[in-house]
Amino acid sequence: MSTFSSIEFVKADGIGFVTLNRPEKINAFNIQMRDDFSEILMAINQDDDIRGVIFSGAGEDGFCSGADLTEFGTAPSMTVARYARISRDVWGGLSMLQKPTLVAIHGHCIGTGVELSALCDFRYATQDAVFRMPELHLGLIPAAGGTQSLPSLLQMPRALELLLTGRSFSAVEAFEIGLVDGLFADRESMMLEIEEKMRNVIANDANIIRYIKQSVTFGAELPLSYALRVEQILASRLK
Repeated sequence: MSTFSSIEFVKADGIGFVTLNRPEKINAFNIQMRDDFSEILMAINQDDDIRGVIFSGAGEDGFCSGADLTEFGTAPSMTVARYARISRDVWGGLSMLQKPTLVAIHGHCIGTGVELSALCDFRYATQDAVFRMPELHLGLIPAAGGTQSLPSLLQMPRALELLLTGRSFSAVEAFEIGLVDGLFADRESMMLEIEEKMRNVIANDANIIRYIKQSVTFGAELPLSYALRVEQILASRLK
Protein backbone atom coordinates (compact mmCIF):
# COMPACT_ATOMS: atom_id res chain seq x y z
CA MET A 1 0.00 0.00 0.00
CA SER A 2 1.31 3.45 -0.95
CA THR A 3 1.03 6.22 1.63
CA PHE A 4 -0.82 9.40 0.71
CA SER A 5 -2.47 11.72 3.20
CA SER A 6 -5.84 11.92 1.44
CA ILE A 7 -6.04 8.77 -0.71
CA GLU A 8 -5.40 5.10 -0.04
CA PHE A 9 -3.70 3.36 -2.97
CA VAL A 10 -3.34 -0.42 -3.01
CA LYS A 11 -2.23 -2.73 -5.82
CA ALA A 12 -3.47 -6.33 -5.82
CA ASP A 13 -3.86 -8.98 -8.53
CA GLY A 14 -3.36 -6.52 -11.37
CA ILE A 15 -5.87 -3.98 -10.04
CA GLY A 16 -5.08 -0.57 -8.57
CA PHE A 17 -7.54 0.27 -5.79
CA VAL A 18 -7.82 4.05 -5.31
CA THR A 19 -9.88 5.04 -2.26
CA LEU A 20 -10.66 8.69 -1.52
CA ASN A 21 -9.83 8.87 2.17
CA ARG A 22 -11.23 11.94 3.91
CA PRO A 23 -14.31 10.30 5.45
CA GLU A 24 -14.72 13.07 8.03
CA LYS A 25 -15.44 15.41 5.07
CA ILE A 26 -17.31 12.78 3.03
CA ASN A 27 -14.16 12.66 0.89
CA ALA A 28 -14.43 16.28 -0.27
CA PHE A 29 -11.84 16.91 -2.98
CA ASN A 30 -9.26 19.38 -1.66
CA ILE A 31 -5.89 20.59 -2.93
CA GLN A 32 -3.99 17.78 -1.22
CA MET A 33 -6.31 15.18 -2.72
CA ARG A 34 -5.82 16.71 -6.17
CA ASP A 35 -2.05 16.45 -5.77
CA ASP A 36 -2.23 12.89 -4.44
CA PHE A 37 -4.63 11.91 -7.24
CA SER A 38 -2.25 13.33 -9.84
CA GLU A 39 0.70 11.34 -8.45
CA ILE A 40 -1.34 8.15 -8.31
CA LEU A 41 -2.50 8.51 -11.92
CA MET A 42 1.12 8.93 -13.03
CA ALA A 43 2.13 5.85 -11.03
CA ILE A 44 -0.69 3.82 -12.58
CA ASN A 45 0.30 4.90 -16.09
CA GLN A 46 3.89 3.82 -15.51
CA ASP A 47 3.16 0.50 -13.79
CA ASP A 48 2.58 -2.33 -16.27
CA ASP A 49 1.54 -4.61 -13.41
CA ILE A 50 -1.59 -2.49 -12.92
CA ARG A 51 -4.04 -3.57 -15.61
CA GLY A 52 -7.19 -1.86 -14.32
CA VAL A 53 -8.31 0.66 -11.69
CA ILE A 54 -11.19 0.74 -9.20
CA PHE A 55 -12.10 4.03 -7.49
CA SER A 56 -14.15 4.19 -4.29
CA GLY A 57 -14.67 6.34 -1.20
CA ALA A 58 -13.90 5.64 2.46
CA GLY A 59 -16.47 5.94 5.23
CA GLU A 60 -20.18 5.27 5.50
CA ASP A 61 -21.55 8.63 4.34
CA GLY A 62 -20.58 8.74 0.71
CA PHE A 63 -18.20 8.45 -2.20
CA CYS A 64 -17.42 12.17 -2.58
CA SER A 65 -19.21 15.32 -1.41
CA GLY A 66 -17.62 17.48 -4.11
CA ALA A 67 -14.90 20.09 -3.94
CA ASP A 68 -13.80 21.27 -0.50
CA LEU A 69 -15.16 24.82 -0.59
CA THR A 70 -13.28 25.77 2.57
CA GLU A 71 -10.10 25.93 0.48
CA PHE A 72 -11.44 28.31 -2.17
CA GLY A 73 -9.27 31.39 -2.47
CA THR A 74 -6.37 29.97 -0.46
CA ALA A 75 -3.83 29.93 -3.32
CA PRO A 76 -1.08 32.59 -3.00
CA SER A 77 -2.20 34.18 -6.28
CA MET A 78 -4.34 33.56 -9.36
CA THR A 79 -1.14 32.83 -11.32
CA VAL A 80 -0.08 30.15 -8.87
CA ALA A 81 -3.58 28.64 -8.85
CA ARG A 82 -3.73 28.57 -12.65
CA TYR A 83 -0.28 26.97 -12.93
CA ALA A 84 -1.26 24.30 -10.40
CA ARG A 85 -4.41 23.44 -12.34
CA ILE A 86 -2.55 23.17 -15.64
CA SER A 87 0.41 21.20 -14.28
CA ARG A 88 -1.86 18.79 -12.43
CA ASP A 89 -4.57 18.12 -15.00
CA VAL A 90 -6.05 15.21 -13.08
CA TRP A 91 -9.30 15.12 -15.05
CA GLY A 92 -7.58 15.14 -18.42
CA GLY A 93 -5.22 12.49 -17.08
CA LEU A 94 -8.10 10.32 -15.92
CA SER A 95 -9.99 10.66 -19.20
CA MET A 96 -6.91 9.63 -21.18
CA LEU A 97 -5.86 6.74 -18.94
CA GLN A 98 -5.27 3.76 -21.21
CA LYS A 99 -6.40 1.19 -18.65
CA PRO A 100 -9.97 0.22 -17.72
CA THR A 101 -11.44 2.32 -14.92
CA LEU A 102 -14.39 1.52 -12.68
CA VAL A 103 -15.97 3.55 -9.89
CA ALA A 104 -17.96 2.23 -6.92
CA ILE A 105 -20.37 4.87 -5.60
CA HIS A 106 -22.23 4.89 -2.30
CA GLY A 107 -24.08 7.54 -0.32
CA HIS A 108 -23.39 11.13 -1.34
CA CYS A 109 -21.98 11.66 -4.83
CA ILE A 110 -21.92 15.41 -5.36
CA GLY A 111 -20.26 17.73 -7.88
CA THR A 112 -16.69 16.55 -8.35
CA GLY A 113 -17.79 13.06 -7.31
CA VAL A 114 -20.26 12.94 -10.21
CA GLU A 115 -17.66 14.34 -12.60
CA LEU A 116 -14.96 11.88 -11.55
CA SER A 117 -17.46 9.05 -12.01
CA ALA A 118 -18.49 10.26 -15.46
CA LEU A 119 -14.87 10.02 -16.62
CA CYS A 120 -14.64 6.33 -15.69
CA ASP A 121 -15.41 3.45 -18.05
CA PHE A 122 -17.76 1.63 -15.68
CA ARG A 123 -19.93 3.14 -12.93
CA TYR A 124 -21.81 1.23 -10.23
CA ALA A 125 -23.71 2.45 -7.20
CA THR A 126 -25.50 1.27 -4.11
CA GLN A 127 -29.23 1.90 -3.98
CA ASP A 128 -28.78 4.55 -1.27
CA ALA A 129 -26.58 6.76 -3.47
CA VAL A 130 -27.72 10.35 -4.05
CA PHE A 131 -26.35 12.50 -6.87
CA ARG A 132 -26.25 16.25 -7.43
CA MET A 133 -24.45 18.90 -9.49
CA PRO A 134 -24.81 22.03 -7.28
CA GLU A 135 -22.23 24.36 -8.85
CA LEU A 136 -24.73 26.82 -10.37
CA HIS A 137 -26.20 27.59 -6.94
CA LEU A 138 -22.69 28.16 -5.58
CA GLY A 139 -21.89 30.78 -8.22
CA LEU A 140 -19.60 28.39 -10.09
CA ILE A 141 -19.49 26.18 -13.15
CA PRO A 142 -18.35 22.55 -12.99
CA ALA A 143 -14.55 22.48 -13.22
CA ALA A 144 -13.80 18.76 -13.22
CA GLY A 145 -15.05 18.03 -16.71
CA GLY A 146 -18.78 17.95 -16.03
CA THR A 147 -19.82 20.31 -18.82
CA GLN A 148 -18.15 17.95 -21.30
CA SER A 149 -18.39 14.46 -19.83
CA LEU A 150 -22.06 14.59 -18.82
CA PRO A 151 -23.40 15.67 -22.26
CA SER A 152 -21.25 12.98 -23.85
CA LEU A 153 -22.57 10.35 -21.46
CA LEU A 154 -26.21 11.42 -21.08
CA GLN A 155 -26.87 13.56 -24.18
CA MET A 156 -27.11 17.34 -24.00
CA PRO A 157 -30.74 17.93 -22.90
CA ARG A 158 -30.49 15.60 -19.90
CA ALA A 159 -27.07 16.94 -18.90
CA LEU A 160 -28.25 20.55 -19.12
CA GLU A 161 -31.30 19.77 -16.99
CA LEU A 162 -29.10 18.36 -14.22
CA LEU A 163 -26.51 21.14 -14.49
CA LEU A 164 -29.00 24.03 -14.61
CA THR A 165 -31.35 22.84 -11.88
CA GLY A 166 -28.75 21.47 -9.48
CA ARG A 167 -31.39 19.09 -8.17
CA SER A 168 -30.69 15.89 -6.28
CA PHE A 169 -31.51 12.61 -7.98
CA SER A 170 -31.57 9.02 -6.80
CA ALA A 171 -29.48 6.01 -7.72
CA VAL A 172 -32.50 4.59 -9.54
CA GLU A 173 -32.75 7.69 -11.74
CA ALA A 174 -28.98 7.64 -12.28
CA PHE A 175 -29.34 4.08 -13.56
CA GLU A 176 -32.34 4.92 -15.74
CA ILE A 177 -30.57 7.81 -17.48
CA GLY A 178 -27.32 5.89 -17.96
CA LEU A 179 -25.11 7.63 -15.43
CA VAL A 180 -24.52 4.32 -13.64
CA ASP A 181 -24.41 0.85 -15.15
CA GLY A 182 -25.86 -1.13 -12.26
CA LEU A 183 -27.21 -0.94 -8.71
CA PHE A 184 -26.47 -2.97 -5.60
CA ALA A 185 -28.19 -3.35 -2.25
CA ASP A 186 -25.00 -2.70 -0.27
CA ARG A 187 -21.31 -1.87 -0.60
CA GLU A 188 -20.07 -5.37 0.22
CA SER A 189 -21.98 -7.05 -2.60
CA MET A 190 -21.06 -4.21 -4.96
CA MET A 191 -17.33 -4.52 -4.29
CA LEU A 192 -17.35 -8.30 -4.69
CA GLU A 193 -19.07 -8.14 -8.07
CA ILE A 194 -17.18 -5.20 -9.53
CA GLU A 195 -13.82 -6.70 -8.60
CA GLU A 196 -14.82 -9.85 -10.45
CA LYS A 197 -15.94 -7.75 -13.41
CA MET A 198 -12.61 -5.95 -13.53
CA ARG A 199 -10.70 -9.23 -13.31
CA ASN A 200 -12.67 -10.53 -16.30
CA VAL A 201 -11.81 -7.40 -18.29
CA ILE A 202 -8.09 -7.34 -17.50
CA ALA A 203 -7.75 -11.06 -18.25
CA ASN A 204 -7.71 -9.97 -21.91
CA ASP A 205 -4.72 -8.71 -23.88
CA ALA A 206 -3.51 -5.36 -22.49
CA ASN A 207 -2.64 -4.00 -25.94
CA ILE A 208 -6.10 -4.74 -27.31
CA ILE A 209 -7.70 -3.06 -24.29
CA ARG A 210 -5.49 -0.01 -24.82
CA TYR A 211 -6.26 0.18 -28.54
CA ILE A 212 -10.01 -0.09 -27.94
CA LYS A 213 -9.86 2.77 -25.43
CA GLN A 214 -7.71 4.86 -27.78
CA SER A 215 -10.04 4.26 -30.71
CA VAL A 216 -13.13 5.21 -28.72
CA THR A 217 -11.52 8.20 -26.96
CA PHE A 218 -9.80 9.74 -29.97
CA GLY A 219 -12.56 8.82 -32.39
CA ALA A 220 -15.18 10.65 -30.34
CA GLU A 221 -13.43 13.93 -31.18
CA LEU A 222 -13.14 13.29 -34.93
CA PRO A 223 -15.42 13.21 -37.97
CA LEU A 224 -16.58 9.65 -38.64
CA SER A 225 -14.35 9.12 -41.67
CA TYR A 226 -11.24 10.07 -39.68
CA ALA A 227 -12.36 8.05 -36.66
CA LEU A 228 -12.76 4.97 -38.85
CA ARG A 229 -9.22 5.50 -40.10
CA VAL A 230 -7.93 5.61 -36.52
CA GLU A 231 -9.70 2.31 -35.87
CA GLN A 232 -8.11 0.77 -38.98
CA ILE A 233 -4.62 1.92 -37.98
CA LEU A 234 -4.94 0.53 -34.47
CA ALA A 235 -6.40 -2.75 -35.73
CA SER A 236 -3.48 -3.16 -38.15
CA ARG A 237 -1.01 -3.04 -35.27
CA LEU A 238 -2.36 -6.35 -34.00
CA LYS A 239 -1.57 -8.24 -37.21
